[in-house]
Amino acid sequence: MELEAWLNKIADFLVSVGVPAEHGPMAALALIYLALTLLSLLVVIALLRRKLRSPVVGEEADGQVETPAPEEVAPAIEETELPAVDEATAAHEAPPAKQEPAVEAQVNLFQRMRAGLDKTRASLVGRVDALLNTHPRLDEEFLEELEEILITADFGMQATQELVRALTQRLKDVDQQDPGQLREILAEEVRARLKDVGPDWPTPESGPLVIMVVGVNGVGKTTTIGKLAKQFADQGKKVLLGAGDTFRAAAAEQLEVWGARSGSDVIRHKEGSDPGAVAFDAVKAAVARKADVLILDTAGRLHTKVNLMEELKKIRRVVDREVPGAPHETLLVLDATTGQNALIQAKMFREAVEVSGIALTKLDGTAKGGIVVAISSQLDLPVRLIGVGEGVADLRPFSADEFVAALFANK
Repeated sequence: MELEAWLNKIADFLVSVGVPAEHGPMAALALIYLALTLLSLLVVIALLRRKLRSPVVGEEADGQVETPAPEEVAPAIEETELPAVDEATAAHEAPPAKQEPAVEAQVNLFQRMRAGLDKTRASLVGRVDALLNTHPRLDEEFLEELEEILITADFGMQATQELVRALTQRLKDVDQQDPGQLREILAEEVRARLKDVGPDWPTPESGPLVIMVVGVNGVGKTTTIGKLAKQFADQGKKVLLGAGDTFRAAAAEQLEVWGARSGSDVIRHKEGSDPGAVAFDAVKAAVARKADVLILDTAGRLHTKVNLMEELKKIRRVVDREVPGAPHETLLVLDATTGQNALIQAKMFREAVEVSGIALTKLDGTAKGGIVVAISSQLDLPVRLIGVGEGVADLRPFSADEFVAALFANK
């Protein structure tokens, strides 16, 4: 009876605020249902918050002891008074820092390179090994399938035909193919088609090393600049960045974030400014501040837009006027995942702005790493940098020997 009475009271209230009398009881039920639902949700939220806060420091959960978060233990540490320690005594008693062997660092870098090429290795070497298991003879069918494997790995038609001809010539007198033998010969022929520029950058006679970075939008141009700046800064060099991408929203802000990470100053103008003016001011600042390296960002542009490509030529003229011989390196950033489109971009940019080297990003995200061979063999352009991961150290100087070793390494 009490529930019915409450229901009637709620219905009367709802009628008094404008609900039609014939709908009063139904509206009262709906209101009660809504209230109960909200109450249930509040209870669930409270239980979840309690669960997230526990177990507290020292309590066990499922047989494990939770480690306190740094912010939870920080107050306790701050409130604890530590005995004063004489600096000389501390220096004497402190054990010397353990020096990591250089060999171990090199191994780690090689492992990162190998991991970054996992997809390409599986697509190329794995499929070649599988082909040998089903086709023990170097017959026409074998060669056709090998061509398909190389083309799908983005070696390109020219490099693929050259490799197949070389393999045919070297194995023409062999009846039974040894997978290890073919792998070795293929690795040698791939290496022969790679242009190795070495890890060293040009050394200008005077003034800063000026690197102009070009490429279409979305290839990782600004990120590459930021990582490169951090690497130069870690070598003790003074780096200046020029925010010449004045058309893309927040491009200068993104570059400033990387500048803060590397301790590099950024020269920028307001959005929509003349990129040539930014380049002029950046070069002037680099000379005045005695910077070791100046890296110029440029607006991403389609390689088919002639007027935009002409603007890059203008920037080159401005830079060369202020620092004779600059830019000393014109680095074209390409996205490895775009395959043969990257090769087309490289052709167009090389014709427009005298590209001197390639930075190939996202190599770890594709099974088509053969684009490295296509660029080197077809365009005679060195791949200077490759990106095989997200970290700063994963932007690596390209080494042809290291690339081939990682690509054809046994599992």
